Order: sequence, then C-alpha cells, then structure tokens
Amino acid sequence: MFPSAFAALHVPASRTYYDRCRTRGRTHTQALLRLARQRINVLFAMLRDGTFYEPRTPRLA
Repeated sequence: MFPSAFAALHVPASRTYYDRCRTRGRTHTQALLRLARQRINVLFAMLRDGTFYEPRTPRLA
C-alpha cells in the first residue's frame, strides 16, 4: 500500500490529506503511511458494506 499511497499524491483529495499531515508535523514517510492506512480503511469499508468507491469532497481543517 505504500507505493499506492505515493502514487495517490497526484489525486487532489489524497494530496490534501497528505499536506494536512505534513502541516501537523509529520515527516514525509509518516504522512505517506497515514495516507496508506486511510486507503486501507476505505477499501475495508467498501468490502464490508459491499459498495463501490464514491469520492467525497475533503474536509478542510
């Protein structure tokens, strides 16, 4: 999932989450790992609920 998170930095919603982690003092690697974990959580919820991915607008902090 780490390479997937790295590639996802080109997606605006993922980049927003990554940048928010960076502004909160996380290192590059820590922010990428948090992004990877977030993506895992979304995939798990999709499998659990039997739904398809529906992007949403990111929350502003």
